[in-house]
Amino acid sequence: MDNYNLTNTELIFNTLDKGANVIQKEKDDTYLDALAEMGEVIFHEEIPSWLSETGRAQVSIALKELPEKGAAAKEEYRRAVQLAVLKGMKEATQPHHAMTPDAVSLFIGYLADKVLGYEENEEAKVILDPAVGAGNLLTAVMNQVKTKTHGAGAEADETLLRLSFINANLQEHSVDLFHQDSVASPLIKNVDMIVTDLPAGFYPNDAVASRYTLASKEGHSFVHHLLIEQAVNHVKPGGFMFFLVPNFIFESEEAKELHEYIKKEAIIYSFLQLPKSMFKNQKWGKSILVLRKQKDGIIPPKQALLAELPSFSNKQALADIMQRIAGWFDDHLK
Repeated sequence: MDNYNLTNTELIFNTLDKGANVIQKEKDDTYLDALAEMGEVIFHEEIPSWLSETGRAQVSIALKELPEKGAAAKEEYRRAVQLAVLKGMKEATQPHHAMTPDAVSLFIGYLADKVLGYEENEEAKVILDPAVGAGNLLTAVMNQVKTKTHGAGAEADETLLRLSFINANLQEHSVDLFHQDSVASPLIKNVDMIVTDLPAGFYPNDAVASRYTLASKEGHSFVHHLLIEQAVNHVKPGGFMFFLVPNFIFESEEAKELHEYIKKEAIIYSFLQLPKSMFKNQKWGKSILVLRKQKDGIIPPKQALLAELPSFSNKQALADIMQRIAGWFDDHLK
């Protein structure tokens, strides 16, 4: 295909993909690990010396396809990395390798921008994702927010953390990344905002879970409950938290304890159910839960905003509901 007809996103993806295929073959590695390595090659502009002569030549040709320096936007790099990661996840067997859909990331970014825009000062706002994965949600939100931001992310999976690292570097974002299990390890204190696509399911280490208020009284605890508590502990008073949660979060056996904990420590601002059409299996449907940590002087909304979002392909309906949600947040952030 003629490169002149390709978008910057396609050009960057092609370079990442071709280079990752070469590295994967020569290293006998997974595609995702090879992709992280190729991201480093692009960022450092240096081809690994351990590649064969043929491999070096192939990677060199792939690098020539990149847009000129400064010609591609951060979002174009993010989308290219996202496409390559999605390709790699199809071959990966790990069930936790999943990516937040693009439209959802942009929607959360839109709300995050609205919330952060209310506190104007020169200092960078710290946005933390305690389950950062490949960094897609965190960097998508940072791209949407007009306020100066600094990112932070934690991830237990080393491959995903490396992908998050190259994702942030290629987009030239200031991000601190930590290789850790966010339930077992403390996070950065007093961050301005938390955004995360919560892993759903049970946390295997009962001894670690027992430190939490939301630990299950018997058997394994829900990892998504523990991470909500961890987030509340580490966001600053008055700070917002945007969680992607399973729709059934307030219907499970532990829901009463979760609701009581949130009522004591935070304010529920909204629960926005994502379109059913996004999920092959309805029982895995998700919603955006927006919480705010309690702080003296905050007037909580009389009622949380509950809404079911229309299909993201229905642009008019989506624009209408976004306008209504924006208006609601304007009224309740004063």
